[in-house]
Amino acid sequence: MLNGNIKDVSGICFETICRTLLSLLLLVLLVGMAFGIIAAGGALLAESSHVFSAEGLHFALKELIVNVLMVLAVFELFRTVKAYFSEGRVKVTYIIDTALVVVITEIMGFWYREVEIVKVALAISLVITLMVVRIMAIRFSPNRREMVDGL
Repeated sequence: MLNGNIKDVSGICFETICRTLLSLLLLVLLVGMAFGIIAAGGALLAESSHVFSAEGLHFALKELIVNVLMVLAVFELFRTVKAYFSEGRVKVTYIIDTALVVVITEIMGFWYREVEIVKVALAISLVITLMVVRIMAIRFSPNRREMVDGL
C-alpha cells in the first residue's frame, strides 16, 4: 500500500515539474517570437534606404522570408508544447511539421548561396522522407484508430 502511494506522489511531482518547465519554455518561446518579429521589422527598416535598389530589395525579401519561416518554426514548437498540456502527449505530426519548416527554411537559403548538388538532393530527400512519415503518422494515428474501432 505504501509503495503505491510513493509512486503516485512521485508521478504527481514529476508531472508538476514538467508542466512548470514547459510553461517556462512557452514563455521563452513567446518572448523569442516577439523579439524575432521586432528584429525582422527593425532590420527591414534599418536597410530601408538600400531596399529601393534591385539588390537591396532582393536581400530584404530574402531576410524577410527566412525570418518568417523561423518564426513559424518557433510557432510549431509552441503548438507541440500546447498539445502536451491539453492532451498529455506530444503529437508526432507537430514535431514533423517543425522539422519540415526548418528544413524548408534551409532549402530557401540554398537559393542565395552556392550549394553542392549533393546537399540539395539530400535536403530534398529529407523533405520527402518527412512528408512520408507525416502521412504515416496521420494514417496510423491513435485517434484515427479509435474512430475506426468505434464504427
